[in-house]
Amino acid sequence: MSLPQRHLLTNPFDDDKLREECGVFGIYGHKDAAAHTALGLHALQHRGQEAAGIVTCDGTQFHSHRGMGLVGDNFGSESVMARLRGNHAIGHVRYSTTGDTILRNVQPLYADFDVGGFAIGHNGNLTNAHSLRQSLVRGGCIFQSTTDTEVIIHLMALAAGDLVERMVTALRQLEGAYSFVAIARERVIGVRDPLGVRPLVLGQLENAHILASETCALDIIGAKYLREIEPGELVVLDADGVHSVKPFPKAQKRFCVFEHIYFARPDSVIDGLSVYSARQRIGAELARESHVPADIVVPVPDSGVPAAIGYAAQAKLPFELGIIRNHYVGRTFIEPTDHIRHLGVRLKHNANRAMLEGKRVVLVDDSIVRGTTSKKIVEMVRQAGAREVHMRISSPPTRHSCFYGIDTPESEKLLAHNLTVDDMARFIGADSLAFVSIDGLYRAMGKPKGRDGADPQFCDACFTGDYPTRLTDNEGGGAPAQLSLLEIA
Repeated sequence: MSLPQRHLLTNPFDDDKLREECGVFGIYGHKDAAAHTALGLHALQHRGQEAAGIVTCDGTQFHSHRGMGLVGDNFGSESVMARLRGNHAIGHVRYSTTGDTILRNVQPLYADFDVGGFAIGHNGNLTNAHSLRQSLVRGGCIFQSTTDTEVIIHLMALAAGDLVERMVTALRQLEGAYSFVAIARERVIGVRDPLGVRPLVLGQLENAHILASETCALDIIGAKYLREIEPGELVVLDADGVHSVKPFPKAQKRFCVFEHIYFARPDSVIDGLSVYSARQRIGAELARESHVPADIVVPVPDSGVPAAIGYAAQAKLPFELGIIRNHYVGRTFIEPTDHIRHLGVRLKHNANRAMLEGKRVVLVDDSIVRGTTSKKIVEMVRQAGAREVHMRISSPPTRHSCFYGIDTPESEKLLAHNLTVDDMARFIGADSLAFVSIDGLYRAMGKPKGRDGADPQFCDACFTGDYPTRLTDNEGGGAPAQLSLLEIA
């Protein structure tokens, strides 16, 4: 949701995970549109914790509230909610990037066009945003944020036709991954990129229609899941119902497979699959491919739990909570000295000695990024008395950066980019280390012939380096430097 960047600062306690960028929600035709949007964003909070925003429309005026922090921090006040009048609304939660953040980057972004007011929220990342931005600035456009989302507003302002025609004109100039929700005076719009990299679903509550990043946002308000928004589809929600426009040629779907591995909530149904069941099946594939003699299977909580359950069932081993997670750790509550940074993993995880002592342990986690957290967890399990520690990862090695809305380090900072699996095992201190194979991952997703059985049906570029779109902003070497409002203010 921002121009390609490598962050200025690092969260000292939680910097070794891949991070999703954003979650979106939209509703048309409900008298409590703002309240339902706030609840939907609460269900999508895992997709972004930096900031949240809601824009509503009462048919005449737009009403907006955006703020830094969690959904509950911003929309827990009766006075705030009372100001968000109208029967249609959109909302957005933004991923918690490290470094300084600025309110002008918080979405939804609002603009006044000659055809009326318009606000938009975005999940994903545009791989030609920097190039488009440079061209627009040269043409006289003045940007108010550093988010790639603002590019589409300027492209729409320069286009001809009604609002939907302008949006289609703008979309045809974009590259990369996106799910947008937008609001106008008498409608809510949702659109998904032609490859369907990022998720977007359609639901219904009484006579209201809803758009959301995940089905868990429908569940929280008691809405019925209708279907996915198709790749390349634009839908308009208005007083007459749901209208569909498909302005792009049909393309091979390349949904982000990491949604199944880690990003989506386990209770969501994504891409037609139960996320929880998919993660269990990945764990079972891990056990088939790389099981070792062991006494117990232990997840790295919380994201490793479903895969560990699948592994344990396939290996016929006890599943135990050998690591307990503290759910009440904020970003920082103490000055992060070097000593505190070293202890940081223990603020979030603690070994359950009673389950680990004297045991041969299979530790199951979803990924290894830099490897620093895995190293500390293996060390912690050994210190709790484990006789052997074997690490199993429910994704293939992450060797390449993502440019489609997932915050990853440069490839050179990814442990798997630089080391063999055996070298990685030595680095983290495990007796053995194994990842699910790319074909095993595809089998778990219901593609029994694996990745090579047909054209790839997922975006798996972070594992394979096979990027499904052009990376215009990175052609010629390196991502463009991130513009900072702090630097230019």
